[in-house]
Amino acid sequence: MPAPTALRPTASHPFVNRSVPWFLKTRAGTFKDNVFIAWEPFSGEPATYTYGELAENVQRVAKGLYQLGVRQGDFVVVHLNNCPEFLFTWFALSELGAIAVTTNTRSSLAEMQYFIDHCGAKGVITQPAFYDLVTEAAPDLSWVVSIETDAGEPAELPGAAIPYATLYESDISLPGIDIDALDRNSVQYTSGTTSRPKGVVWTHANALWGAKTMAHSLELQASDVTLVILPLFHTNALCYSMLSTLFSGGTLVLQPKFSASRYWEVVAKHQVTWSSIIPFVMHALKSQPVPESQSIKFWGLGAAEAPTAMRTFGIRTTGWFGMTETVAAPLITEMQYTNIIGSIGVPTPGYEIKVVNDEDEEVAIGESGLIKVRATPGISLFYEYLNNPEATAESFDEEGWFDTGDIVTPLVDGSFLYEQRVKDMLKVGAENVAAAEIERVVLKAGNVREVAVVGKPDKMLDEVPVAFVIANREDPELIDRILDKCRDQLADFKVPREVIIVDSLPRVTLEKIDKKTLRAQLKSK
Repeated sequence: MPAPTALRPTASHPFVNRSVPWFLKTRAGTFKDNVFIAWEPFSGEPATYTYGELAENVQRVAKGLYQLGVRQGDFVVVHLNNCPEFLFTWFALSELGAIAVTTNTRSSLAEMQYFIDHCGAKGVITQPAFYDLVTEAAPDLSWVVSIETDAGEPAELPGAAIPYATLYESDISLPGIDIDALDRNSVQYTSGTTSRPKGVVWTHANALWGAKTMAHSLELQASDVTLVILPLFHTNALCYSMLSTLFSGGTLVLQPKFSASRYWEVVAKHQVTWSSIIPFVMHALKSQPVPESQSIKFWGLGAAEAPTAMRTFGIRTTGWFGMTETVAAPLITEMQYTNIIGSIGVPTPGYEIKVVNDEDEEVAIGESGLIKVRATPGISLFYEYLNNPEATAESFDEEGWFDTGDIVTPLVDGSFLYEQRVKDMLKVGAENVAAAEIERVVLKAGNVREVAVVGKPDKMLDEVPVAFVIANREDPELIDRILDKCRDQLADFKVPREVIIVDSLPRVTLEKIDKKTLRAQLKSK
């Protein structure tokens, strides 16, 4: 349930008697013959699916899943890289009133064990490359379905897997399923300040809010073509790109992941008008020939009017701020204006914003502080943290303000600049990583008295994790053992790039480790 102090939806909220299946049905009716998915794999044949064909595929997959035993309220893990089947599955689970748990495909065995156990998954839908990982993580699953390709490339189907194609063979009729807008729809696990990721629950209304809000904020039209290179298991691609495009009636060009060498070719082929990117993408594209002209109107980068993007590529960038818990972006720059360089935007309609100091007093213009957001859980904010009412309650204050854990500075034009995470988090590429999660694993390596993980600046990824370790005794194999343990227990982007053995760690009040000093040491190297 939402936090006791949070706002509550009224009986006349914006999505009464509406759901994700209703949304897909209305879009397919309006844009039936328009192309929604243009699939551009790195190998194998490209494919297109109209809005009508998307709806037909979703119905057939839903029937197959129902025949497997998936029922309303069941949790099903979707462990797939970008592919059309990801979208067919996500919408099919919504059709059944089941909950899609989308997991990071770079997850380790231990992380998959945690995700599947924590949500109580009925089954998993995956691909050949991840089948062994999934079945080792959860040998007692009722079933595991695998698609027949890896990122579009034909792959050998594991012998014990249920082929995805068999889902299309069911000829049963689906029963009428009554889905309320505030029913759970999906879960994404996101790193928090605790040692375990939290399952962020979205309702059907959350998905509809995200679709409508982002489409309006980005001023998307049916003529727009969205290129998706970021993973669909994250909010950015799922909501900012996919759901907004579905709402607008546009086309979604889908690639397995980012490829610098293929980027401009795909942009030209489909006349892409916008794409959400991260700084790594912009840096990587500098190594490629820049076309003299191209169709992209803007990049969603998270920081407005980036000089490098305009100078090198002739593309303006949009600023925004959001997180899985906020569903859409509570701050976004205004498309029709020239914005302050680096701005993350102005408040989006439907969200209240305030920036406070350590005494919870609102800061003046030009002063930095913690950004808080107030909106309605289940509509414009996430519904709850799955199976964690304590964490849900702690995220809201007594007036219903959600603590984002981010520091921003309000500017004179009403926009904001992003400063940093106030909580102990790292930003590795597009991934949020909790230092505590890495520290928990390092301590398991043995002979570790104390550990502190901080971010080291990195040109391509913003920052990468580095572990400072105090050992109990001399141990020449400790660093290798720590790295092996991390590789075994954590996704690859969470593994420390360096392990530095030290005799002591800098301290502040109450003997708390001074991570600011450790970060400064890394910057000076």
